[in-house]
Amino acid sequence: MTVLVNPKALSDQKPRDFKMLIDGQWVGSAESSALIERVAPSHGVVVSRYQSGSKVDAERAIAAARRAFDTGPWPRMTAAERSAVLLKAADLIAERSEELAYLDAIEAGKPIAQVRGEIAGSVDIWRYAAALARDLHGESYNTLGDVTLGVVLREAIGVVSIITPWNFPFLIVGQKLPFALAAGCTAVVKPSEMTSGSTIVLGEILLEAGVPAGVVNIVTGTGPEVGALLTSHPEVDMISFTGSTGVGKLTMTNAAQTLKKVSLELGGKNPQIVFPDADLDAFIDAAVFGAYFNAGECCNAGSRLILHKSIASDVVARIAELAKSVKVGDPLDSTTQVGAIITPQHLDKIAGYVAGAKRAGAEVAHGGETLDLGMGQFMAPTILSHVTPAMAVAREEVFGPVLSVLTFDTTAEAIEIANSIDYGLSAGVWSRDFDTCLTIGRRVRAGTVWMNTFMDGASELPFGGYKQSGLGRELGRHAVEDYTETKTLNMHIGSRTGWWMPRG
Repeated sequence: MTVLVNPKALSDQKPRDFKMLIDGQWVGSAESSALIERVAPSHGVVVSRYQSGSKVDAERAIAAARRAFDTGPWPRMTAAERSAVLLKAADLIAERSEELAYLDAIEAGKPIAQVRGEIAGSVDIWRYAAALARDLHGESYNTLGDVTLGVVLREAIGVVSIITPWNFPFLIVGQKLPFALAAGCTAVVKPSEMTSGSTIVLGEILLEAGVPAGVVNIVTGTGPEVGALLTSHPEVDMISFTGSTGVGKLTMTNAAQTLKKVSLELGGKNPQIVFPDADLDAFIDAAVFGAYFNAGECCNAGSRLILHKSIASDVVARIAELAKSVKVGDPLDSTTQVGAIITPQHLDKIAGYVAGAKRAGAEVAHGGETLDLGMGQFMAPTILSHVTPAMAVAREEVFGPVLSVLTFDTTAEAIEIANSIDYGLSAGVWSRDFDTCLTIGRRVRAGTVWMNTFMDGASELPFGGYKQSGLGRELGRHAVEDYTETKTLNMHIGSRTGWWMPRG
């Protein structure tokens, strides 16, 4: 089912112009008057213009963050004071939620109903981080004897580079920045050059909430020009990056030159393993949701189904039937479920994976084609059956609305297929048998394993992957600790005799 794009929805609106936030001021690039124009992937018109940031701009932002950390008030405020600012920011995000949702919808092509849910989720994350700010603490050891007391402090790590992707522009910065701020860090944020609008509005919100100048800096621009410096500059203490595995590896290489701490949330090729005794009605809905949510442009997408052979043909037919009712089209239509693909080049890449799978012997059970909705770029929700584990479409991250279906006979075979790729972000298992679910949950190498559900989440639950899906975890009660260093204070009580002195 398609929803045609309304050509008048954006035609009467002027593009919105954005500046960069450096040291509490809204500024243009110090080196260039060039602008980055963002064309809405759904409507084909320019909707935003950003500053084309340079290395000099990134250096200015890093210097501001360094000063704010070394001499500014933010790291020295009480946890209660920082928490109050984060709570105020959460309230302001909620107040401006419709503006933020609109920006992400037109810049990323995301269905606006979906983005509204993401903004609400972000508000909850900011409030959760505010609570954790007041719970951050170290340890004490009074069990080391009468003359020794040990205290372990947790101190903010310093200046953090935060680099975020285009697929969840506001949600992902919310999985990083509030926890860094809660710990007392300062930050330089580089959003994707395709979807910077909502992050820049977040900068306005943080200033209004009371974040001091220089604590949060936002530099727009490309990865080679801005991102590379943020990952290599010696005055940056930590990098938090979400994006492709390839760029994540480059980030690690850059960070290694000064041994920065690195947190990486990268790609995924996430399986759902389905047994004959599963609640198939619930699973069919979860399969369609997991594959086509955010047009499949999601590291957590349930892009691999691993079905028991006895149910495979029936399940594929039922998924294909439900997929027919998925609404694809105008992101500004509140009934749309699948929006536009981020760029024409990425649409070509997705279509290339489908074509390659067909050449390798896979069959298209549904979709498989690009859609002409009058303007913009769209892909039909696609199901590929008869996929084998060796096919590229079964091993590589397509990042589009393409569902690959594989089959198994035994539990051991299902686990082997699930673990046979380079990624390990998330997985799902569907069975009414508790033993089956726990066996899969313990043996599949993934950071999250959902049981009889898929892509559920909460601010309290850690998120991150095994293998080439990344390093570290976001969210959860330890998220703030990721932005800290531990320091041991070893205190001697009373007089001490040197080792070279006679002991009497």
